Amino acid sequence: MTGILFRNVQVWDAHRPEPSESEVLVEAGLIRDVSDRPIRSESARVVDGRGGILMPGLIDCHVHVTLSDVNIRKLADIPLTMMTALAARNMRETLMRGFTTIRDCGGADRGLADTVERGLFEGPRIFVSGRTLTQTGGHGDFRTPTEGRDVCWPLSAMGPQSRVADGISAVRMAARDELRRGADHVKVMVSGGVASPTDPIDNVQYSLEELRAIVEEAEAWNTYVAAHSYTSRSTARAVECGVRTIEHGNLIDYATAELMAERGAYLVPTLVTYDIMDKYGRDLGLPDVNIEKNRVVKDAGIRAVEHCRAAGTRIGFGSDLLGDLRKHQSRSLVLQAEAQTPHEVLSSATSVNAEILNRTGTLGVVAPGAIADLLIVDGNPLRDLGLLEHQGRHLLAIMKDGAFAKFDLD
Repeated sequence: MTGILFRNVQVWDAHRPEPSESEVLVEAGLIRDVSDRPIRSESARVVDGRGGILMPGLIDCHVHVTLSDVNIRKLADIPLTMMTALAARNMRETLMRGFTTIRDCGGADRGLADTVERGLFEGPRIFVSGRTLTQTGGHGDFRTPTEGRDVCWPLSAMGPQSRVADGISAVRMAARDELRRGADHVKVMVSGGVASPTDPIDNVQYSLEELRAIVEEAEAWNTYVAAHSYTSRSTARAVECGVRTIEHGNLIDYATAELMAERGAYLVPTLVTYDIMDKYGRDLGLPDVNIEKNRVVKDAGIRAVEHCRAAGTRIGFGSDLLGDLRKHQSRSLVLQAEAQTPHEVLSSATSVNAEILNRTGTLGVVAPGAIADLLIVDGNPLRDLGLLEHQGRHLLAIMKDGAFAKFDLD
């Protein structure tokens, strides 16, 4: 069986405090062996890693591959065909930054994930939530105050992003329907947001009964609920109802972080989106109301990560960038290091995110039996996370499923 044998590399994953010299054998898309002694293979192609750091492919647990404009209202003018073409470009660029797996938190569907899996589009593997569940007037309800219920965007990029559902029966049906359509998890809005037009950041969305019904439906499918949430109040309500991951969480306090740790909930911070929207949002057409809401949460995200780190809450990694701002995706690694060590940040973006995806041992590690999603970095990212910025410039090789997406080692 033909394989690939990596030599002259320093191997790192979350289980190693520092990189160490090892050899790695890849066969049939999987890591077959990792050893600090020479690995023998009669048929494997030997790849000299030039002393680079071989590490797991990065995982981003909060992206929106179909949101091609910072001003979400403009999606109403983008046909579904163009949305898909723009998503294809976005996914390839994401892979070239070293992200071999992503979790889409609203917009991408099973068809887009399967398109990548079949090799029709080049990009990271995608775990999808389908359309996000939102109450009337919630963060996923993008109608203006003067628009009625008859507003519909079925043939534009606005349509796949969210669905309005009110009441216990309606949210049960909506959750079941998204799971029927192939969602890997259910995404729900439980607080106001930056990008939506009418909901204040600090309001709470969905009743406890509705949230419990959504969680019950997800658990019936052996999966979980991810919740968009900013404040301590909205986060505590969601976690008490069984929500597993809190997206953003910028305004949570230490007591809420302790509650999350107690209930086994994860925080998925998205620090870069607020920093970059503050710098470039106005130039890209973000309305003033959204810019002002962004400033409310921008500087609080680091404190939330610090609270969760101190409380022992598991911390993942996300970016949540829209449109042309996605090129700053890897900047979020550097920002998260203001509250975590580089080892912790890279663990969040590999092994912890694999836990969130229920793929412990198969993603986010360099170990026998894991999927061969691997990077070779020219330099040590544990010393300089900036090596993972610049659109993959310092990545000598990117491997996904045992095949090279990038190879600059000749």
